[in-house]
Amino acid sequence: MAVLRFIFNVAWFVLGGFVMGLAWWFAGLICFISIIGIPFGRACFVIGEMTFWPFGQEQVSRDELYGREDIGTGPLGLIGNIVWFILFGIWLAIGHIAHALGCFITIIGIPFGIQHLKLALLSLTPIGKTVVAAR
Repeated sequence: MAVLRFIFNVAWFVLGGFVMGLAWWFAGLICFISIIGIPFGRACFVIGEMTFWPFGQEQVSRDELYGREDIGTGPLGLIGNIVWFILFGIWLAIGHIAHALGCFITIIGIPFGIQHLKLALLSLTPIGKTVVAAR
């Protein structure tokens, strides 16, 4: 299973993962310009790393993972996700959807397209989420 995951991650990296991972990291750098954007930037770098090598990783809500709410999973997280959606989320989602459509053209690209759609959903509301190893 680990070999197959490695092969999928390498193919993913070549066929769009690299470009979208850089897009996440670029959004993170822009967020770090202001003090207020640092939590957003941190989330961008974590999700950007997942975007480079997504197979074998999944995103989960932090309150489900830890069993309690924190600042990112409560009302402030909701406000943060709204701000995120307006400034960066919609653009990253469009990028992932465009890559997904390109991947869906071939049968071999279908798993990659599905992964892009998962990342597009994550890009809309990333605050309060974390990346863990898939079970």
